[in-house]
Amino acid sequence: MPYLIDGHNVIGQMREISLSDPDDEDRLVALLAAWCNRRGVSATVYFDRGAPGSGGAALRGRLTVRFVRPPRTADVAIEDHLRRMGRGASDWTVVSSDHDVRQAARRAGARSMDSAAFAARLRAPSAGPAPEKPENPSQEEVSAWLKEFRRGRS
Repeated sequence: MPYLIDGHNVIGQMREISLSDPDDEDRLVALLAAWCNRRGVSATVYFDRGAPGSGGAALRGRLTVRFVRPPRTADVAIEDHLRRMGRGASDWTVVSSDHDVRQAARRAGARSMDSAAFAARLRAPSAGPAPEKPENPSQEEVSAWLKEFRRGRS
């Protein structure tokens, strides 16, 4: 299930990132891109007032990053995105602490999640299965490989 994320709302819930940090958006984008890739999901994150010269959309793997230029806000951009999706919005989860944005998500048929809950999910380790530990080779396998390597030198 893809996500629409109100970026500054999530940053406000992160212990690791501060809204006063000049690189707060970049730090969240790095976390989100890694999280999306680990989970195999896609997301679009919206930020208010991006850095000078920013605008439009940038792709980071499965993550689309959008900076909204004033006078529009990220909240309005998320609501507009939901409207454009129509019935397809029901496949999405909207992440925001803003009551109006979460209401717009429910009206559009999308799921909504509070930014604090999402920040906790973002910090959680991957829930996938633990990687299998390879078996140690038997003495016979080691001997066979050593013979093979020695033969290659000749």
